[in-house]
Amino acid sequence: MRRAEAIARVAAALGDDVVVTANGWIGRETCAAADRPENFYMLGSMGLAAPIALGIALAQPERNVVVFDGDGNLFMTLGVLATIAEQRPANLLHIVFDNGVYGSTGGQRSPSQRVALDALALAAGYAAVDRVTTAEELDERLRRRPAGPAFLLVKVLAEADGDAPRVVHEPEEIARRVRDAVAMALQK
Repeated sequence: MRRAEAIARVAAALGDDVVVTANGWIGRETCAAADRPENFYMLGSMGLAAPIALGIALAQPERNVVVFDGDGNLFMTLGVLATIAEQRPANLLHIVFDNGVYGSTGGQRSPSQRVALDALALAAGYAAVDRVTTAEELDERLRRRPAGPAFLLVKVLAEADGDAPRVVHEPEEIARRVRDAVAMALQK
């Protein structure tokens, strides 16, 4: 399964969850599949999607928060796995789209070809850890949402579609959109 397809499937199942995307192709493909005010697109800062998602999950415990991470991004800040597990946000779903390469910088191999990120999440203490490799498995896993922190490793092909446009929003606008979406949800 291609990453863009996996992202579109996850995005279709989100509801009003806040989503924090990794930089690079993951953010671009998310924006192309389902641009919405609840999406916080990480632009240019590799490895910070999970820490930002953790902060939102802790600040808004009544709101589901999902991080769309990449294997290369997660390797930049592996310590976040232990931090998330220790903080135990029940509302956090950490999805890692693992293509085994650093896709945004030229396709260099990532350590995930030898290091199982789902095993690291389990060892860190995530409440639920799963791995899917097919679209059918992904759809089935998305129908159930265990209490978090939950970790879902989605194995995807290394080949990117390569046609997702850049995120059209400026950083200040991205932050404002997410802030407003969260504030509106709190007023309901």
